[in-house]
Amino acid sequence: MKTDGILTDAQIAELTPEQRRELITRLEQPLSEVIDPELLNRIRRIRLGLMIGCSVAMIPWLGYLSLTLPANYVAHNWPATWVGFDILLATFMVATAVFGYLRRQVLLFAAFTSGVLLICDAWFDLMTAGPGDVWVSVITAVGIEVPLGIFMIRGAVRIMRLTMTRLWLLDPAMRLWQLPLFP
Repeated sequence: MKTDGILTDAQIAELTPEQRRELITRLEQPLSEVIDPELLNRIRRIRLGLMIGCSVAMIPWLGYLSLTLPANYVAHNWPATWVGFDILLATFMVATAVFGYLRRQVLLFAAFTSGVLLICDAWFDLMTAGPGDVWVSVITAVGIEVPLGIFMIRGAVRIMRLTMTRLWLLDPAMRLWQLPLFP
């Protein structure tokens, strides 16, 4: 019979965390059955190459911008730029609330993105504020946008950490950044 030798619930309950992690690792579906390893390696090399190449290309671009951008500039489509950005921010914040209410893992992406967008909003508010509006930008950045952004990013990281720990993929003492993407 196929179920001979299967662990009972009582036996599983007696396993140590390390033994459970080992069991899960042994039982997980091999990655080669999910995606062709050669295709996965090719995709990984292409993506890493793009990120490294773009990161290196940013160095001279940043130098060029720092030397050539004017100190003052009349922006075209100013209202559409800010309203569009705030619509994007509001959309991700609503998505965070909806996914949180529905208790869905995709909440992580929405919350992390909302946090990053809030910090970007604070930065752009501060950098583009006129002399009479700087104090409002500082108050909203320090009092609302940055703390809320950090709260949302930390929340997303905590949920990911709890999920990985609960699935026995992460030792509670291990930092999340040490968890490998896949074996």
